[in-house]
Amino acid sequence: METKTVETVMAPPAAHMVGDGFKVHNFFPGGQRIGSHRMSPFFMMDYGSKTLIPPSPSPRGVGAHPHRGFETVTIAYHGRVSHHDSAGNSGIIGEGDVQWMTAGAGILHKEYHEKEFSRTGGLMQMVQLWVNLPAKDKMTAPKYQELTHAGMGLHMLEDGSGRVEVIAGQYLGTKGPAATFTPIQMYNAHLKQGGTAGFSFPETHNTGILVIEGSVTVNGASKAPADHFVLFANQGEAISLKADTDAVVLILSGAPIDEPIASYGPFVMNTQREIMQAVDDFNSGKFGSLDD
Repeated sequence: METKTVETVMAPPAAHMVGDGFKVHNFFPGGQRIGSHRMSPFFMMDYGSKTLIPPSPSPRGVGAHPHRGFETVTIAYHGRVSHHDSAGNSGIIGEGDVQWMTAGAGILHKEYHEKEFSRTGGLMQMVQLWVNLPAKDKMTAPKYQELTHAGMGLHMLEDGSGRVEVIAGQYLGTKGPAATFTPIQMYNAHLKQGGTAGFSFPETHNTGILVIEGSVTVNGASKAPADHFVLFANQGEAISLKADTDAVVLILSGAPIDEPIASYGPFVMNTQREIMQAVDDFNSGKFGSLDD
């Protein structure tokens, strides 16, 4: 099996604030050479690197805002975040949990530090992905998947070198709980120092990894330290990881959606006409209501 070529190892771009609660590094789109199609079906990645949040009497976060045409996936490594949306869904995610919201035809949601976490403060580290939907599914009914750490697929690696937690897709027969609209593999690999793990993805699938903790060597040659993103070229299938220190690595791979993209703020559609319709529908109240 041919080894996947490492296209680039990216340092985290300069951070910016999302609302008043989330300091993030945006790897794509618009990052270092990664456009809106390059990691399709993953349209956007915001990475909140490990940050100490001071106590606050009022929870910080992002107030009510709309989405249409894609899914938001929030992966928690440290901290606790609350979610509410206009479809009546709500939940709290903490370490190891994942919140998977399908905006589809249109939804309002808000995300903010969980009340008790806000009161005490603590470490915050999260990833938010926007996962594009194919044209035929963009106007699907909104839904919400609350994926707990206890419910993740769990594959223990040989020789006690670590584990792979499967969020979506499957790894060596272990399936993840997330339901997806297109083929997606999403894992968290926890490797002990010196531990190794191998992965295989079709060369046509777009693939990348984000080093959450520690440092790894990719394919025996490329060093990837914490907070760095590794983008793979669309050639070859095999990836090997070796942990230089204890490490946590988010692994993403998916079949690209080969369709035009028109995006504007919180909307990801296929045409500008659809973007204009989304704006009109939001302004006319068709996304429902949700208090800030």
